[in-house]
Amino acid sequence: MKIEALGIFSDAQDETAIRAAVYQTIFSRRDVRGQFLPEPIPDDVLSRLLTAAHFAPSVGFMQPWSFLLVRDLAVKQQVHDAFLHANAEAALLFEPDQQERYRQLRLQGILEAPLNVCVTCDRDRAGPVVLGRTHNKAMDLYSTVCAVQNLWLAARAEGIGVGWVSIFHTSALREILQLPLRIIPVAYLCLGYVSHFNDRPDLETAGWRERLPLTELVYLDRWGESGGEATAELRARLWQDQERAGSLKKLSALAQ
Repeated sequence: MKIEALGIFSDAQDETAIRAAVYQTIFSRRDVRGQFLPEPIPDDVLSRLLTAAHFAPSVGFMQPWSFLLVRDLAVKQQVHDAFLHANAEAALLFEPDQQERYRQLRLQGILEAPLNVCVTCDRDRAGPVVLGRTHNKAMDLYSTVCAVQNLWLAARAEGIGVGWVSIFHTSALREILQLPLRIIPVAYLCLGYVSHFNDRPDLETAGWRERLPLTELVYLDRWGESGGEATAELRARLWQDQERAGSLKKLSALAQ
């Protein structure tokens, strides 16, 4: 399939512009919770998002994902109720001084988003023995997360917000959506056009967590080894590029 057929790129676009668009999409992606607009996602746009997800890499090419679209308000309400129950439990797991801050965070947009999507993993899709999964049984789950990321980035390129809601009891979500026992719900996503995308992640803006310095997360050859002079130039560039990635006005420099 040529990407021109999807109405995405044309042969006339140069590689620099394409590269810049990819980085712009990655670094401006946000977990959207509260600024959804009511207009539905057109079928042609939704088709492009699901196609992008379906072209994710997968262990043994097993393609374990499925996409359960949720538009019915009654079903959304049940999912929302399941979230509220789990979220109340989650608040109590934090230290007392964090609990009130936690309760003030907006962590979902289930009812506001025009479309919810549950991305699932069928662990039996390719049979009991899967190439590449023989020694790491979780590879099919990781593959499904790759599909989620593809969908998320494609959605950002289309101007569509995505929010991943993870605060559920799996059993509750399974019952509401009538999932077979072999099917694992990996991601429950809220999708829709939004009034705006925030400059920074919500949890960073709220002061819940700060982005970690990338220079402290990269090792050479063995865990904990910085590489010293051998990685000095790389570390200088890592610091510079992380600073650029954190500023939307400087993003174009990353593609040069």
